Amino acid sequence: MLTPGAVTLDQWRAVYGGADLSLDRACMPAVRASAAALGRILARGEPVYGINTGFGKLASVRIEADALAQLQLNIVLSHAAGVGDPMPVPVVRLMMALKLCSLAQGASGVQPGVLGLLEGMLVRGVVPVVPSQGSVGASGDLAPLAHMTMVMIGQGEALLDGAVVPAATALDRVGLRPIVLGPKEGLALLNGTQFSTAYALAALFEAEALLHAALLTGALSTDAARGSDTPFDPRIHALRRHAGQRETAAALRALLAGSAIRQSHLVNDERVQDPYCLRCQPQVMGAVLDLLRQAADTLGTEANGVSDNPLIFAGADEALSGGNFHAEPVAFAADMIALALCEIGSISERRIAMLIDPALSGLPAFLTPRPGLHSGFMIPQVTAAALVSENKQRATPASVDSIPTSANQEDHVSMAAHGARRLLPMAANLGSVLGIELLAAAQGCDFHAPLSSSPALEHVRARLRAVVPRLDEDRYMAPDIAAATALVRGDTILPPGLDLPGLTRSAA
Repeated sequence: MLTPGAVTLDQWRAVYGGADLSLDRACMPAVRASAAALGRILARGEPVYGINTGFGKLASVRIEADALAQLQLNIVLSHAAGVGDPMPVPVVRLMMALKLCSLAQGASGVQPGVLGLLEGMLVRGVVPVVPSQGSVGASGDLAPLAHMTMVMIGQGEALLDGAVVPAATALDRVGLRPIVLGPKEGLALLNGTQFSTAYALAALFEAEALLHAALLTGALSTDAARGSDTPFDPRIHALRRHAGQRETAAALRALLAGSAIRQSHLVNDERVQDPYCLRCQPQVMGAVLDLLRQAADTLGTEANGVSDNPLIFAGADEALSGGNFHAEPVAFAADMIALALCEIGSISERRIAMLIDPALSGLPAFLTPRPGLHSGFMIPQVTAAALVSENKQRATPASVDSIPTSANQEDHVSMAAHGARRLLPMAANLGSVLGIELLAAAQGCDFHAPLSSSPALEHVRARLRAVVPRLDEDRYMAPDIAAATALVRGDTILPPGLDLPGLTRSAA
């Protein structure tokens, strides 16, 4: 059950994952009070932005009482001007749930029926077809939210049972009826940061899973290269004081605990220090963890807030115009997630490059038993490099960009929509990089047989070897990479009982 204003990250994650949901009905008195207050405000005849005036630059144009319903319909029709590929279904559902919980806080002046239809669509699987491009992340995510609202008024298209059908048809098949928008309702549905926030939250959840996978592949690479676990000693990280660094170091220690490979070179190892890609994992991954937690704090707050305009305050019968629709917090959070995804991949690719280089790893060149005749992991490393470079280009901050819109009335925008929308492709790239590292690290450990790694890492290797055999000679590599990528993006590869640090801050 979603309680507006108090939804947890785990609940949003469940919505993103397709879980059933329901709205806490305790919110309904506030919703009704807000709608009633809006009626009293309108009865006074005062100009209220977007309710009895035009929009944007046209805010000074008064709209007559008999045209208020037409005004709300017009804003939806005119603002449904998005382009590009449709949003992924899980992100659309998350966007709809975010909008539902925003409206349900009783500050938007909508009738309960608006909430009922939005919830009904979520419960019965009516998913609006929403183009993914067209928002600048200020004055709300107008175009994408307009496409969502089109379905609510029986226009546009929706996905139902895997097929795209006219919106009216989709609603009729599940026993729902389109709404007729009343004063403020079209504007309330369009105003808000829910598109940007949904994309950013989806990427945050993907990034957490990839962080966990990177700790696994990083530990396995450390054993493959016969690296030291001394850099993960808690005394080192206590002096630095960063929580993420301490927690990721502890996770790496736990992953390597009991490794026979590590035990075999604990003494008389001529190497004094490992390369940074091994030795500095806690410093890099810990910083990533701290950054993701900061983004999680911002997005958790945003998801529980109200980003409508104007806002209706029922107790005072006031409609106040402000700028809560400006998505700058989301833009900053999205930029942080982009940096985190980029850096996880960057250090992972360096470990892959180290493993295939016999001068650095001590392993056969390109991790193949017969280098020369066979190329082994030569080109998978090139693929990883290509993906990392692509992510670096995508990680350029979006929040520093702005372009005036609406004839300079909306003269500073956040670009949060683009900043958040680029993240899922970045996460997909990172998943492939980590999949390649998993393959390379497991192959490297194979050369240390009969020595085994730790119980935790042997679980990881066993999960991989169940779907990808050891590379003894060159073969078609793309299916291997795809299988390994699927493992690192899922949760079945995680060793049982292992507690990896996540978005929730440690109490320690």
